[in-house]
Amino acid sequence: MKFKLNLVTLALLANAGVAGTLMTSTAVAAEGYGLQNANTSKVKFEKWVCKRCEVETGFTGTVGVGVGYNDSDDIRSANAFAAEDEFAGKVDADLSYAGKGGYRASIEVDNLGMENGRLDINAGKTGQYNLNLNYRQIATYKTDSAMTPYLGVGGDDLTLPGNWETAGSSQEMSQLYSSLNPTELSLKRKRAGMGIEYQGESLWSTYVNYQREDKSGLKQTSGSFFNQSMMLAEPVDYTTDTIEAGIKLRGDNWFTAINYNGSIFKNEYSQLGFDNAFNPTFGAATRGYMSLDPDNESHTVSLMGQVTADKTILSGRVHYGQMTQDQEFVTSGYGYQAPAESLDGRVDMTGVNLKLVSRINRSVRLNASYDYTDRDNKTNVEQWTQISIDEVNGQAAYNTPYDITTQRAKLGVDYRLTRGMKLEAGYDYRTDDRSYQDRETTDEHTLWSKFRLSAFENWDMWIKGSYGERDGSEYQASQWTSSESNDLLRKYNMADRKRTMIEARVTHSPIDALTLDFGTRYAIDDYNDTQIGLTESKDLSYDASVSYLLNDDMTVTAFYNRQNIDSDQAGSSNFAAPNWTGTVEDQVDVIGAGFSYNNLMEKKLRLGVDYTYSDSDSNTQVTQGITGDYGDYYAKAHNINIYGQYQATPKMALRLDYKMEKYEDNDAANEIAPDGIWNVVSFGSNSHDYTAHLIMLSMSYRL
Repeated sequence: MKFKLNLVTLALLANAGVAGTLMTSTAVAAEGYGLQNANTSKVKFEKWVCKRCEVETGFTGTVGVGVGYNDSDDIRSANAFAAEDEFAGKVDADLSYAGKGGYRASIEVDNLGMENGRLDINAGKTGQYNLNLNYRQIATYKTDSAMTPYLGVGGDDLTLPGNWETAGSSQEMSQLYSSLNPTELSLKRKRAGMGIEYQGESLWSTYVNYQREDKSGLKQTSGSFFNQSMMLAEPVDYTTDTIEAGIKLRGDNWFTAINYNGSIFKNEYSQLGFDNAFNPTFGAATRGYMSLDPDNESHTVSLMGQVTADKTILSGRVHYGQMTQDQEFVTSGYGYQAPAESLDGRVDMTGVNLKLVSRINRSVRLNASYDYTDRDNKTNVEQWTQISIDEVNGQAAYNTPYDITTQRAKLGVDYRLTRGMKLEAGYDYRTDDRSYQDRETTDEHTLWSKFRLSAFENWDMWIKGSYGERDGSEYQASQWTSSESNDLLRKYNMADRKRTMIEARVTHSPIDALTLDFGTRYAIDDYNDTQIGLTESKDLSYDASVSYLLNDDMTVTAFYNRQNIDSDQAGSSNFAAPNWTGTVEDQVDVIGAGFSYNNLMEKKLRLGVDYTYSDSDSNTQVTQGITGDYGDYYAKAHNINIYGQYQATPKMALRLDYKMEKYEDNDAANEIAPDGIWNVVSFGSNSHDYTAHLIMLSMSYRL
């Protein structure tokens, strides 16, 4: 039997692949009346087109370029401006491509050409595969005025000038100041990667990602001969290759995946050689050597999964990893027979993570978790002959194969008292088992509770409190780690401790245009059984912010953060009972505000300003009969960005940014003259006090 088509039947026919599946148990599937029996000989499918269903193809988005002028006499400003040179240029883009058949592509470019440039490209077919290319550049600058007399900076062989005259102290070095040259201490990272994701049938998918990072520059180190030391510029030329790969399987109520992570690190330089700037004393050594970061590898395989059963979700992960290092030892200048040619280091890592979340009923939810990690150092223990550099030494030393096993367990419950009121409570447990440490086992127990109230209109607030105690096995000095330490010393990460903490937050929106937020946290750590070491620490922080929409075009924001950390410690100058105390007071303040005004000049102009001020301050006082002040350390920074964006045409916009940073710090460690300490050759004064400016003009075009 044949029948004619109406519009509804035609629509059904267009989705026959779906309809045929869904309707097999309905009357439509009765013999002779199924869609497969429809007479389609006279249907002109090419004319039956949904005009409103067309997918736009081609590129959309914006592209832009920018050029800027940087006015600064301190290279540290490049950390804020991402511009090292006097002139800077950049490229920006945010493009999307849509093709027929589900093909998609995107290009995201941010500040490419500057020190924090980023590029991310994706291309593929929706629901099937995706290819990714990415690039990232990161730079950190410390100073460009580190003064050193050494030649060959940037390599692994540092030599003194041919006319250098050694002396018993740095003040007596006649050629010191005439030989000094400025050196830049900075590190630059360039990271490039590629990856592919493939979606198979609905059950499985797979991915592979590869990334290479090159890190280069100079960082500060020091070389010593007995009690004499020289600050040196250590070359950095690292390459790190990482690869990630995995397969994922997914069902209606379950998920599982197996993953691999690998990392291979290589250092172009294995050692750093340097001349002795002082008169040879110990061993009459005129040249020294130090080993640099060795080549190493890390590989991890993990299996994870998740299953959902009614109102319960169980997830877990198990992993096994191995770290190895087998680079040959640097033996230059070592006058003894080494017990091995290399460390042949190996550390095995295993772990298990389990998490359970279950909704008991409409009001109660239970959550629990367990984590296990084990670090097993399988490196061979060898006996090494020590080179004496002070009066506290031994004839032989051993490399220590530190092991640690950590277990964490958490149990929590959420109880909805009523609408807008929720009570949470929980118990956290942690135990650490260590080898070759002053304390083999530590146990930590914490009880906590949190109450949240959002029942009042436009209010959201919560308060949380916790109390925890840490204790463990008997504390005793270890022959591996503490043969030269006072028996009364307690290391803060293993010492008995009582911790009390409370924190709260309140958010209020009195009107739709205004949001107020305030939060605070206070914690006190009491190391009640410590006689020498850290005895107490207090941490108080609070923050406040406001956001106000003055009208449809004007917005004002402001925030303030403060943190105070006060630490007390006790020590002994005669290797006996405590006879001095010290107090460290740290304070950090951050203030910020912003204002933006949109739709000026017939909705073509946007103006704005952002300002932040940060002030970190630290002071140390030591009391031993009398109180001595180590001096105040501070770092202050003002940052401002004033900008304006003008829509010149419907597709083209111009933007002008003015940025300013005023920075100043005071660190006694950076205020040492090259000969300021008799047995040290330093980099000289490297504190910062500058005002830097950046003007950036950029143009964007919308496709």
